[in-house]
Amino acid sequence: MPSIQSYLTGLFRKPEPPQESRQIFVNEPLPQELLDEKGLPKQKFPENKVNTTKFTAWNFLPKDLALQFMNIANCYFLFIIILGAFQIFGVQSPAMQCVPLVIIIVLTATKDAIEDFRRAKSDHEMNTSRVHMLVGMENPNVVVAELNVWNRLSAWLSRKVWAMNDDVAKRIRGRKGKSVVERRERQDSDVIKSRIENQAVSAATASNPQGDDGSIVSAVSDLRLYPTRVSEVSGVGSLAPQRTSISTVRGTGKVSKFVPSTVSNPSVKPVGNYRFRNTYWQYVNVGDIVRVRENEEIPSDVVILSSSDKKGLCYVETKNLDGETNLKPKQVLQCGRGLKHASDFERAAFSVETEAPTRNLYKFRGVIRYRSFESEDDLVGTDQSEAISYDNVLLRGCILRNADWVLCCVLATGKDTKIMLNSGKTPSKRSRMAKGLNVFVLTNFALLFVMCFAAGLINGLFYRQKNTSRTFFEYEPYAGWSPAANGAVDFFVNLILYQTLVPISLYITIEIIKAFQTFFIYSDVGMYYEELDMPCTPKSWSISDDLGQIEYVFSDKTGTLTQNVMEFKKCTVDGKQYGISYTDAEQGLDKKQGVDVGSKLIQKQKQIAEDRKEMLEELKKVNNDQFREDKLTFVSSSFVRDLHASPGGKNEEFMLALALCHNVMTGKGPDGIIEYKAESPDESALVSVARDMGIVFRDTGRDGQIITRFGGKLENYRLLQSIPFNSTRKRMSVIIQFPDGKIVLYCKGADNVIFERLKADPSNEELAAKTAIHLGEFAEEGLRTLCVAKRDLSEQEFSSWHAKYLAASKSVDENREAKMEAIGEEIEKDLVLLGGTAIEDRLQQGVPTAISLMRRAGIKLWVLTGDKVETAISIGFSCNLLSNEMELLVIRGDGKGETDEKNPSTEDDPCSVVASMLANKFGLSGTPEDIEAARKDHSTPQQTSAVVVDGRALAEIMADEVAQRRFLLLCKRCSSVICCRVSPAQKAEIVKMVKDGLKVMTLAIGDGANDVSMIQTANVGVGIAGQEGRQAAMSSDYSIGQFRFLARLLLVHGRWAYRRFAEMIPCFFYKNVVFVFPLFWYGIFVNFDGTYLYEYSYLMIFNLFFTSVPVITMGCLDQDVSSSVSLAVPELYRVGVINSEWSIKKFTHYMLEGMYQSFVVFFFTWFLYWQGVFNNQNGLNVDYRFWLGVYCAHVAVLSCNTFVLFRQYRWDWLTLLFSFLSFAILVFWTGVWTASVTSSTSFYKAAPECYGTVSFWAILAIGTLCCLLPRIVEDTINQAVFPKDIDIVREQVRKGKFAGLPEDYDPTSPQYAALAAREGAASELSETSESSMGKGDLESGEQVATAPASGAETPSTRNRGFSIKKMMGLASFKKNGHSALGRIKAEMERTGQSSPRSSIDGIRTSADLGLSTPANLMRVYTSRSTLPTAAEQQGGDVPGENEKSETGNVN
Repeated sequence: MPSIQSYLTGLFRKPEPPQESRQIFVNEPLPQELLDEKGLPKQKFPENKVNTTKFTAWNFLPKDLALQFMNIANCYFLFIIILGAFQIFGVQSPAMQCVPLVIIIVLTATKDAIEDFRRAKSDHEMNTSRVHMLVGMENPNVVVAELNVWNRLSAWLSRKVWAMNDDVAKRIRGRKGKSVVERRERQDSDVIKSRIENQAVSAATASNPQGDDGSIVSAVSDLRLYPTRVSEVSGVGSLAPQRTSISTVRGTGKVSKFVPSTVSNPSVKPVGNYRFRNTYWQYVNVGDIVRVRENEEIPSDVVILSSSDKKGLCYVETKNLDGETNLKPKQVLQCGRGLKHASDFERAAFSVETEAPTRNLYKFRGVIRYRSFESEDDLVGTDQSEAISYDNVLLRGCILRNADWVLCCVLATGKDTKIMLNSGKTPSKRSRMAKGLNVFVLTNFALLFVMCFAAGLINGLFYRQKNTSRTFFEYEPYAGWSPAANGAVDFFVNLILYQTLVPISLYITIEIIKAFQTFFIYSDVGMYYEELDMPCTPKSWSISDDLGQIEYVFSDKTGTLTQNVMEFKKCTVDGKQYGISYTDAEQGLDKKQGVDVGSKLIQKQKQIAEDRKEMLEELKKVNNDQFREDKLTFVSSSFVRDLHASPGGKNEEFMLALALCHNVMTGKGPDGIIEYKAESPDESALVSVARDMGIVFRDTGRDGQIITRFGGKLENYRLLQSIPFNSTRKRMSVIIQFPDGKIVLYCKGADNVIFERLKADPSNEELAAKTAIHLGEFAEEGLRTLCVAKRDLSEQEFSSWHAKYLAASKSVDENREAKMEAIGEEIEKDLVLLGGTAIEDRLQQGVPTAISLMRRAGIKLWVLTGDKVETAISIGFSCNLLSNEMELLVIRGDGKGETDEKNPSTEDDPCSVVASMLANKFGLSGTPEDIEAARKDHSTPQQTSAVVVDGRALAEIMADEVAQRRFLLLCKRCSSVICCRVSPAQKAEIVKMVKDGLKVMTLAIGDGANDVSMIQTANVGVGIAGQEGRQAAMSSDYSIGQFRFLARLLLVHGRWAYRRFAEMIPCFFYKNVVFVFPLFWYGIFVNFDGTYLYEYSYLMIFNLFFTSVPVITMGCLDQDVSSSVSLAVPELYRVGVINSEWSIKKFTHYMLEGMYQSFVVFFFTWFLYWQGVFNNQNGLNVDYRFWLGVYCAHVAVLSCNTFVLFRQYRWDWLTLLFSFLSFAILVFWTGVWTASVTSSTSFYKAAPECYGTVSFWAILAIGTLCCLLPRIVEDTINQAVFPKDIDIVREQVRKGKFAGLPEDYDPTSPQYAALAAREGAASELSETSESSMGKGDLESGEQVATAPASGAETPSTRNRGFSIKKMMGLASFKKNGHSALGRIKAEMERTGQSSPRSSIDGIRTSADLGLSTPANLMRVYTSRSTLPTAAEQQGGDVPGENEKSETGNVN
């Protein structure tokens, strides 16, 4: 039986993968060593059925109760209820005492059941998805146990539950409310129907071309159509489109032609007993053969045996695994060729040995062993083996593309699959306030203990007194006459009496408020993304208040900040630049230089439109059936004119290289246009621009690429070898044999990598320099750059190299990839430069504005991306994350420093670099004391420096605790941090480092599966449903459609939620003190003997009915300012960053105020009764203790509800109504409960007797006024003398300073941007100048930054613009300079081929990043040629180190 520790480990941690390798046998018996004494397999494989729920139908009740009573408050109240069951403690109604706890337990259990039912539904949809599995073949690897009675009963019950659920769902939806799946099915019905018919006819014709009666219809009639249900959660579901699958009822009996050197045995004659059957995923086992069709999801981890593609290729979409939508090529095993039909497997036999299942998504090692037969006459064969790599494996969750079908052998199922090993358990998150609430509750427990101890002590001392009336008139107590015993009993009696001081209903109140806040977030049309029909969807209800306290945001780049849609914009060919565009980054540079971006944008758009028109006229002269005007992104009429003027020239060769150097697959779109599907969207963009220019990549034939030039005949370019791209090589190459026999190597890759491999030819130095300058300009404009080069090869040179490369590729060693890369290096040299490309990955709408708003709010943004450094930096400038004033502090893991050969660096390792930067820049050593000081500092760093670090450096830094601490301090002092080439695990490490190291609130946002670990590590995780699938959105706490919605989520809803909870929770404790302490004051007069001042029902329902609605209203509806003002003045958010509204000081203040009011409540009434005697209209005295309690309870409830109302900023009819109704419920309950002598006993007729006296209404009015008067005075003084920021802003709102602000104002939305440009509405946003803002919310030394009026020029902006212009001028090379690069730059400026604004030395960095800057590229090139570097030019005009230090040279 598993221990509790192992159970908890399985509940909260990721499942540990098996440690042993596995052997799988197909059509072969298991060897004896793999069988146990019973003849059963020793290896145990999990079933393919997955279960992610917390509960089952059988254990829900006990398990949920156990989880709920892990809450200390629930245990406390259960203890109180148990005490109340004993008569000795004097509880009047033990049954009523149970009501609050029962209600809370039932409501919480209902919520847990609903949440778990949703998980169970997702599991059910996935487990019952359909797949074609080969049946008739014995699988020796597993033993399928027969179902016992219990399992059959469970399965029957499960079917009934899901059938009932489907029926109820259909009834609820009706005809109008169709589900998302139904809408998708309706939209795709025609396409699916057509595909089904085609597949049915194809399958039938293949198996029986004429059918039994000579007709195709007869053949089709032997097929059944089954709908394939696909779950909507990846790994725990999928987004693969729903389709209908074809399942054969009987085997076709058709056998493929024998292929030698494969797993097929020609001596075995198939008899047709095997067939494919449509079954559920949950029935798939290790060793089974499955057939997966196009657009279907892979049910388990499998190895590909054969494919419908003639070349043995297929492509998969892996967005459910790693977040990438790019198609990845997969290759079938060579030994599986010839397997096509079910009967083919009757003569196939093989075994597979694989490594133990691991979490690594990109690595797989295995080997397949089989007996190879060379011909049909070969009856003996030889033992052969073939290596299985990552390229031969399809992982669960992938979606098959570009192949009609694949046949696979199952290697891992269920929890052993890589996606399930990586999914694990979603961590349970608690908000900061929920954790802080424990301190408040413990404080109340301590106070309760003191009160009960004092009561027990005094009561015990009372029983020590002798010769009192007690000894003559009272019965002996249950505890006897012992003072100690009576004191102990009295302790627990008073514990029951004061139990309301610890509010059990607070927890359910918080849950209710968070549910309402979740609904409001979901319903906010300001965060609705129409393109995806997607609102902001909260997945976690418990952390809405954390949204108002975020200090650090960690963001992915591609698909999060950008659209992940690549558009070819510019290129440079033979030293000439082509293309017209005006990118976001270029607009940002113009803004900082004071350029009128609006006017320039209109001018550019007009220029682009005119040039596009000329370009289209030229392109239409060529017969290109694949050209479509709406798909054209590259605008350059001069390129087309040069292309047509020089057939076979440089431009044509450049486009031919783009059309040949790739691994793109083709498909036909609905309009007949070829669609390119590639592993990288950049590749698709490059091939598409070649197509638009007339050089069309048509398809990949058996031998190579099929191209047409300008509408001519088909040309077959034989692909001799492809050397693929990877993150280490940063390039890809193809070796092509032209139709005339010429052999050419084309290589494209990162600019610095290509320049390193260019042929050292002095005649090409000018071309290299011009290309480098163009690439530098492209990078400054935020474009992604690539270089394209070629090399002519002789047949002998290629043959000798190819033999070595093939030998390395067939190696089974672990270092096979390293060998292949080393041999590839040998031929990728002495390249000739053809040109460079520039592709734009456009920013999402509103990203720069959203980042600017968050920065003003005191939020720091870090970018964590797997992209290369230069791309991340370009986007950083585009989105206002980086500015030209900043110096980039570069930390790399490659051991290079910013030194030349004459001054070698002594600080090669990243840890030393971090220590040096921290000491030199900020004067810190990274001690624990520095960290403690940093935790107290929440100010925004000055925008003078930013950190850029790569993944390799991070690995070394994270391994050293001291270096990690120094790195954290360095990053905190910098305004921006960009981490490049980081893995998903490193992203999570960085988030954890900041969260735990600085004790701050963090938020992570991403859109891919590679961001899931980061999202789950942060306090709040936000997923964007975008181009990279929805895995991040499904694993997040909140999912949104675009990054810009994050600003509204935090600055509006987050700030509201924080403010509401920060006020509501102390108010809740306050009202309990007001109500409970009169019991304590009353105890003074009765020796704390446990006598009740209030009738018992008051104690039980005070929190549930009398005072709950006002605090819930405050928590749900209160608004200090509107959403538009919150976005106009984002500095208001900073109170959450510094957490000034949530503190023990505020809690203590409210508790003391509650004690004061409880004193007024009790003693005003007590003194009234002390001197006066009151009678009702019947002449009866109103002097019983419960009558005194009625007076006290009404004053307390009215004071509490009015106090809560005063603490609210927003009053409307609904708020006032709820406050009135809460007091009305008290009056109603008192009247109804006291109307019957049976139910109320001694409380009978209390309502009419109290309400009928004038003294009651007098004490109600006077007591309430005296309770609230100190608060009214304090608030008045604070707002008049010590106003907070919010007080000033609210005053300005009342004065009409924000009257011109649109009600739906959102500066990140394109609609508002247009409105601001047209009406100048932004000029009214910031009358809240810094001089008028209060400093009460800020820590010492901090100031509130405010938005200047639109178009207004402040000294800071004026000086900034001058500084940038000055530095730009100094960074540019003078036209009369003496350097070779400078002269070329000056000449290009003169001819309009280069911008005077651009710099050849790039941005100011602490180390050479290998960025796309001309100086860096030429340093690489000149190491192989004769062109002098800038460092070697003494006295030239190229800025050297000295000049840079004087001018602060930046780009």
